[in-house]
Amino acid sequence: MSYIPHTEKDIHEMLKVIGSASVEDLFKPIPDTLRVKKPLNLPSPLSEQELIQELTTLSKKNATIEEYVSFLGAGAYNHYTPSIVNHLISRSEFYTAYTPYQPEISQGTLQAIFEYQTLICQLTGMEVANASMYDGASATAEAVLMARRINNRAKVMLSSALHPEYSEVVKTYLSKDNNNIKEILYCTETGRTLPDAIEKLLDKDTSCVVIQQPNFFGSIEDIKTISEVVHKNNSILIVAITEPISLGLLKPPAELGADIVIGEGQAFGNGLNFGGPYLGFFATLEKYLRQMPGRLVGETVDKNNKRGYVLTMATREQHIRREKATSNICTNEGLCALAAAIYLTALGKNGLMELARLNLSKSHYLKGQLKNIKGIKPAFTAATFNEFVIEIEKEPDAVLKALLKKGVIAGLPLKRFYPELSKHILLCATEMNTKEQMDELVEGLGKITE
Repeated sequence: MSYIPHTEKDIHEMLKVIGSASVEDLFKPIPDTLRVKKPLNLPSPLSEQELIQELTTLSKKNATIEEYVSFLGAGAYNHYTPSIVNHLISRSEFYTAYTPYQPEISQGTLQAIFEYQTLICQLTGMEVANASMYDGASATAEAVLMARRINNRAKVMLSSALHPEYSEVVKTYLSKDNNNIKEILYCTETGRTLPDAIEKLLDKDTSCVVIQQPNFFGSIEDIKTISEVVHKNNSILIVAITEPISLGLLKPPAELGADIVIGEGQAFGNGLNFGGPYLGFFATLEKYLRQMPGRLVGETVDKNNKRGYVLTMATREQHIRREKATSNICTNEGLCALAAAIYLTALGKNGLMELARLNLSKSHYLKGQLKNIKGIKPAFTAATFNEFVIEIEKEPDAVLKALLKKGVIAGLPLKRFYPELSKHILLCATEMNTKEQMDELVEGLGKITE
């Protein structure tokens, strides 16, 4: 039986309401070069048995993670996930749960989200957190929109040391207003965003400044001084965090003057998953609560004075008063948020601090060993957490390809995002990298760069 959700009349009426002449008009923002102009090159249909056999054969061509040693970071981090995380999130009451509209039958799900929000507040030092976002990039863009709503200013300043893909998402959200996006150039010596550079660009129309901590180069930013400069102009400081394990050692952004803290929670019990699904976290000050996108779960008591949980805030467009909606986020990432909550609870405060120290020490060991190789030097002088940039005399692509043949993914060449850094590689070391693996990387680089 055919599934036809809308008649031609339905479609015509909907298009009329939104002011479009045809369905094709809805796809105009997609560049012509990205559109498929011919039928997909797919094989003929197969039976279920034949399909399983074909997919199994294809899967055997894939390389497994055990075959490679990875030193990649750049917003997606290889951390160990305790077995308790996958065990608990796989329970049917969580695994199949959807939006908890009816609190009387969703207490477990609501409590899990509430605990997640509490943990994010404790980590960031902020006063309220929502029930998660799609990922760190969309959370950054939503934070920018929120800042513009709060102070009714148009200009947005993005550090050039912010993850380039986060910057691209912000520009996509503001595609009709890109003239109001300004870039703050990073310091080529330290790899940090200079407060003086921010101060020169600030004006009365500047809504917010977005800084990453640690930044895309792994450098630790001077958030406190930056916040003083930003607040002097009555602008809003947004701090993005792509590697949240760093919060086990670094001061919470709230203590340094952040107004909105957003980031990527993938490192908290969520696997690399070939790039997704990931977990965007979002926290801010209570005075900005009603401008915060997404959902917020609250704790209350019922008529018998028993503790209970409810969906307190849900500022999304499909609810009543749609014109007042603050977000296009249309569902919470409950399962990913639950994984993060279990992960953080299992580690506890001391465990997270110990893990952060382990990441720091491994990264610094690797950086120290690489300093001794001729033709390689650290690119920047600022302190780092578990990522850093090296400058290499030889062509990075050739070096990385040579190491890849030996089963080592040795880092990210930066010229893709920064043409001026054509000889630079971003490396990351986590608790998953052993001393032996790091020594092998150093030895391999030494032979190639001789």
